[in-house]
Amino acid sequence: MNGRRRVAVTGAPGWLGTALVRALLTGGRHGAHEGPGVSVRALVKPGIPLGELRMLEGDLEIVTADLRDSRTLEGCLEGVDSLVHAASLIHPQRISELYAVNVDGTRHLLEEAVRSGLQRVVYISSNSPVGVSRGPSHVMNEDDVPRPYFHYGRSKLEAEELVRAVHGAGHVETVILRPCWFYGPQQPARQTRFFRMIQGGRPLVFGTGENLRSMSFIDNVVQGVLLGLDSSAASGRTYWIADERPYTFNEIISVVGSLLGVASLRPRHLPAITSNACQLVDHLVQSVGLYQKEIHVAGELSSTIAVSIEAAAKDLGYVPQVALEEGMRRSIAWCRQVGQL
Repeated sequence: MNGRRRVAVTGAPGWLGTALVRALLTGGRHGAHEGPGVSVRALVKPGIPLGELRMLEGDLEIVTADLRDSRTLEGCLEGVDSLVHAASLIHPQRISELYAVNVDGTRHLLEEAVRSGLQRVVYISSNSPVGVSRGPSHVMNEDDVPRPYFHYGRSKLEAEELVRAVHGAGHVETVILRPCWFYGPQQPARQTRFFRMIQGGRPLVFGTGENLRSMSFIDNVVQGVLLGLDSSAASGRTYWIADERPYTFNEIISVVGSLLGVASLRPRHLPAITSNACQLVDHLVQSVGLYQKEIHVAGELSSTIAVSIEAAAKDLGYVPQVALEEGMRRSIAWCRQVGQL
């Protein structure tokens, strides 16, 4: 290994993980963060196609490791200065998989981080450990009491608690970042399906559509992670990482529709109670250890999930550079480039 700083990243070749690897390798300016490129060790699940990782230039080492199997992690963090743990399971087939990856996997990785003497771990969490806003206009901050949203939220909250524990024991400095609804180029198929619904002119809206949603453009999240790696003020803290302000669901649909050139956008409004009913069905399905993605997503679409980035701005110098219209413009351009729209 050369004398450059080395950062390990989990979650590649996934959406955020790959973006983080690219940013770390290239350095330069990412929002409010500016720095040189660093050496990167990507911890990749065995058998996963590497995708764009194979084409990235720079000092990149790819190591196969399965978070669920602690034996495969032995030595994977030797010689590494910091770790960004972005790997996570969001939509499983069975609920037990959430805890195997998000909780047990995080525990295994933290144990290896402690053994290896890392300086800092940045853990990528979610809004789900805290849940939804307590009212239609409530904007959450870091002091809000967690009300985890279903099993995914519980699994991420348990992982957060593991991260805080190793920090509290003095083993490793840790930072927890909570992005919200991701969007941006390289987006997964579920996001493109949302675009297609809008492109058809009749997207579903649960309730009035005036509920607020905080969103996190992928480059803004990357900026937050880079700042979290370097900020001394961030040690032991938790931060929301999102766009500068929340958007109403109607605004999101309107912006996407305009960018897609939809001449007549006529959303189909369903009563908010329909979304509530989906939450009930979701609870019943998950109570028997199963998971149904469409029902889960529909269950939260009438809720407000709005957060404040004030703490991240103050402590980290976090200044999100991309807002909804430009972010969605880049997302749509990527979808068209790869033939998804």
